[in-house]
Amino acid sequence: MDSYQTHRGLPPLAGLGSFAEAAQPGLSVEESVRRLKRHHYALRRLHEVFIARLTSEPVYELKMAFSHHAHVCAEHVAAIRARVSEMREPPLGLDKVPHPGLEIAFDEIRAADSTPSLLLTIYEVALPALHDALERHSRETHVLADQPTRRVLRWTLLELGDLLDYGRKAVAALVSPAEREAALPALGVVRAAMVAAGGLDGTGAEGPLPTRMRSAQPWTYDGRPRRDERFPDPYNMGVNAEVFLYDASQPADAKVLMMFYKRLREIDVPEMMASILAETPDKPWGYYRDMTRQLWDEARHAMMGEVGFASVGVDWPRQVPVNFTWSLGLNTQLTPLERHAVLYFIEQGLMPKTGKRHEWEVGIQSRNPLAATFQDFDWADEVLHARIGRDWYVSQMPSAHEAVAYGDACWSRVLSGWTRWRDEGLTAHRNWWPETYRQYCERNGVPVLPEVAAYHVTYESTRADLRDVSASA
Repeated sequence: MDSYQTHRGLPPLAGLGSFAEAAQPGLSVEESVRRLKRHHYALRRLHEVFIARLTSEPVYELKMAFSHHAHVCAEHVAAIRARVSEMREPPLGLDKVPHPGLEIAFDEIRAADSTPSLLLTIYEVALPALHDALERHSRETHVLADQPTRRVLRWTLLELGDLLDYGRKAVAALVSPAEREAALPALGVVRAAMVAAGGLDGTGAEGPLPTRMRSAQPWTYDGRPRRDERFPDPYNMGVNAEVFLYDASQPADAKVLMMFYKRLREIDVPEMMASILAETPDKPWGYYRDMTRQLWDEARHAMMGEVGFASVGVDWPRQVPVNFTWSLGLNTQLTPLERHAVLYFIEQGLMPKTGKRHEWEVGIQSRNPLAATFQDFDWADEVLHARIGRDWYVSQMPSAHEAVAYGDACWSRVLSGWTRWRDEGLTAHRNWWPETYRQYCERNGVPVLPEVAAYHVTYESTRADLRDVSASA
């Protein structure tokens, strides 16, 4: 073997490995598939956890991270499903629980009673165990015969490394020593459940199943959105951004500022879409993959608004009350299918030239290159989202026309609570626009136009329901 030479010393075996490595027998198809099924189960359950906890998680940055991490998991679940289907495995059996210990472990993670406990169980137990299992699988399976699997594993390991890096930083920032101490029992149960399963990949000795702790009671999804202390006025609907944006008398640079608000306000789309995913079981994995991609896109849009405000010196946590009235209304008043219908109805309203194209044109006219870039990609994303809606919502309806009409009817039933929220002291619907606009002008050397600063059109003065809150999609 050592004496075998390639032509003029070229790397052997297409660069995949050495002859010595390729001479090792590696794993059988059966064993490689068995491990893939374990990885698949872990990624699918992690996706479920990120989705299940996103809406009720108050910290904005974690909502965004959970959106991204759910998308990453969904993509790798799809890749593993495709690989298993290539390996003599019909029927695939991918929806079976590989071991009751793994089921307990992920049930306990989902049921974590606090953000610190959730972060610790995900980022210090589950993800490291999965990363180790993937590395071991890649190392032990055949470098040439099972190269397609090693490619899938390599891609997954790369992105899991990013998730672990984020998790380490999140734990360091958010988990105090006292909170870590309080989470030790929960961590112990998850670790014991992993051990009972022979490790995440089942290559170790199995142990006894631990007693369930947090997951001893049936878990229920919490669809009421929560926000952290930087969102002191989440019921505020005191400024109608859409009316301002379509007002031809308003200058383009001020419209860009309002578009940054509209983008940031899209935080409530992941909050709502998570409820659809969490409460819609037994769909093909393509449904969860596509819907999670859209959820992640909407989170990116919210962060575009955040970056936009930062780029022009607007301190949005102090100045701009970002409401959650859209996600709150849909999550608490409609079924998952009805929520999807509303989402699709809104998306259809964004497709004409008065929708996303108009916002892109405003970005161009404003001569703000960042706004133009954001709206360019926002428009592209919405075209994709319309296709996702056709694939997974319209396909369930008698016709495209009836699909749109049903979404319109569902949205008409959602009550905004404008007067009730005000009367209960939850908000005064403060007009935040003048001070925000003045801060923008001051920090960017732009003259304050009195007629712009005086703008005040509320949702109540147009139509006091959520049908006017088109920013959500």
